[in-house]
Amino acid sequence: MQLKPGDRAPDFTLPDQHGTEVSLSGFRGKAVVLYFYPRASTPGCTTQACGVRDHRADYEKANAVVLGVSPDPVKAVAKFDAKHGLGFTLLADESHQVCEAYGVWVEKSRYGRTYMGAQRSTFVIGPDGRIEKILRSVKPAEHDALVLSALG
Repeated sequence: MQLKPGDRAPDFTLPDQHGTEVSLSGFRGKAVVLYFYPRASTPGCTTQACGVRDHRADYEKANAVVLGVSPDPVKAVAKFDAKHGLGFTLLADESHQVCEAYGVWVEKSRYGRTYMGAQRSTFVIGPDGRIEKILRSVKPAEHDALVLSALG
């Protein structure tokens, strides 16, 4: 089943970079930017995360919370956060259950090798818990402009 705008965003609970359990439903009443990225500390993911960090005031002005999700373990997302001073919530989806629920756990191919991984995708979720916009395969450097426009 492919999610689409207007659908209720699937709820979940995942550990953040500090090991604290975070649930999507805990943000009801605020806009949520839920973005999935393939792997912490890789060039594209670093560009994307640092863009969110650098636009923090814009997200706050839009009354939006940003949650970054990757299939990395807590230790890896904690290191990623600390190294780049990201300062927003990163969630560890090691079992990739949340990636699967959002339809972003896909078959990928690199250097002739096929494997499963997280597709770079962003879901803008309204204060009512419904998906307002879905951005798939966004270029990391363009991510913030597109998301902030959707929040605008």
